[in-house]
Amino acid sequence: MPYVITSPCKDEKAAECVEVCPVDAIHGDDVQYYIDPNTCIDCGACEPVCPVEAIFQEELVPEKEQDYIRINTEFFE
Repeated sequence: MPYVITSPCKDEKAAECVEVCPVDAIHGDDVQYYIDPNTCIDCGACEPVCPVEAIFQEELVPEKEQDYIRINTEFFE
């Protein structure tokens, strides 16, 4: 999974990340947005537009946010 959306996205519905994703890899529910690991092309367009700085490359996800790697993956199963 190239990029992961973490907890600061909870209850955030600005959706700038959805608008800039060239492959429609970002989808959400009533809680937050998630990045489809099978669709993401690792372009990074979503990261700089996130108003709450919730998007990280998988290898840079903060230790306290590591559960969100699994949460993002499970959303698309």
